[in-house]
Amino acid sequence: MQLNVPPDLEALVQKRLATGAFADAEDVIRRALETLEAEESWTGEERHALDEKIDRALVQVAAGQVFGPEEARRKLAALREAHLKKI
Repeated sequence: MQLNVPPDLEALVQKRLATGAFADAEDVIRRALETLEAEESWTGEERHALDEKIDRALVQVAAGQVFGPEEARRKLAALREAHLKKI
């Protein structure tokens, strides 16, 4: 399959290639299409669950129930340790 890519899309592909994360334009296009497929395959239930989590987080932020990066790292480390003990 041959594709004619308009200049604006070619620039986006070149930008991604410049990061070194992709071997060639085909890899860039493959990743873009895989990402699109994953995004479109979300069920309504999954989208609803994510929306609920975002809503809860926004309520917590509005209530001042947030913490800084160091406390977040400590909490994540504790959760990780507890999870690893279960395995």
